[in-house]
Amino acid sequence: MSDRPSVWVSRPTFDDVIARLAPHCEVDVEPEERKFAPAELAAKLAACDAAIVGLKEHIGAAELAGAKRLRIVANLAVGYDNLDLAALSAAGIAASNTADVLNESVADYAWALLLGAARRMGAAERWLRAGQWHATEFKGWLGTDVRGRTLGILGMGRIGQAIARRAQGFGMPVLYHNRTRLPEATERECRARHVDKDTLLRESDCLVLVLPLTPETRHAIGAAELARMKPSAVLVNVARGGIVDDAALAAALREGRLAAAGLDVFEGEPKVHPELLTLDNVLLSPHIASATTDTRRAMTAVAVDNVLAFFGHGPHAGHPPNLLNPEALAAAGVALPPHHHFPTHQEPTR
Repeated sequence: MSDRPSVWVSRPTFDDVIARLAPHCEVDVEPEERKFAPAELAAKLAACDAAIVGLKEHIGAAELAGAKRLRIVANLAVGYDNLDLAALSAAGIAASNTADVLNESVADYAWALLLGAARRMGAAERWLRAGQWHATEFKGWLGTDVRGRTLGILGMGRIGQAIARRAQGFGMPVLYHNRTRLPEATERECRARHVDKDTLLRESDCLVLVLPLTPETRHAIGAAELARMKPSAVLVNVARGGIVDDAALAAALREGRLAAAGLDVFEGEPKVHPELLTLDNVLLSPHIASATTDTRRAMTAVAVDNVLAFFGHGPHAGHPPNLLNPEALAAAGVALPPHHHFPTHQEPTR
């Protein structure tokens, strides 16, 4: 029996990146995408020293109860609402994420959803595929210009800032609301102005959501918030399902109280609110904002780096670069270097 740590990878990813673990660890990669029942997940975690998991793996106290060997869980995402950090820390298990490497890809995709929703691209494509044609109708398929309109961003972390920087090319003034105001230098770089949430809702022509899902942010956009938005506004969510009350959003879109929406995430996903599927003024995609080859490879590489570092290998040996709960590392008897930086916030996406 090998004395090398055993690493379980919960989904197939990039073989050549995962292969970096092989010189130091025993690696078990799941051969296909699947969702594990809680008991199955608990059994997998009980049999390994490290796990690289995705958002489908919800890990809490019950799943950790038998995981006596487990030392680190590396999440293949920036957001970590699938992980119970308190339970992991209580068990002395480190957790990490993949911050930074997906900022630009998610920002690009947010703009794709915004432009597509504003210009009715999803509905137009479905119409064309059904054999229809509206090119001869001068007032057919009228959408909304975004150029020069006010862009609002709720949640101004790294992804939100990347979205704001892109607005300069569209000549859009940018408003944002965040629990902590950005430094003045960052506001200048993003050409963004901090406002309260009510002002953001009232003045935004296009509102993009880029905040983490927490008990405090669940249904941050509900019926009351939608009622304060312009009927001509476009809403984009690339954060997490549950931040928006999907039933309230569907009603606002159906009744013309909101012009359009672009959604990459859903409350209760993979299920989608059935009424959203019937509306032509919403553009839908299946949680893929970070899905580019370069970005998903980079996310895998960061997860591998965190595992290797935990077990004393690689350029960050002993000090996982994306650790979310440093108290667990200290409990494991690993010394931290002076001034070591740990993430203090949770980005949403991916």
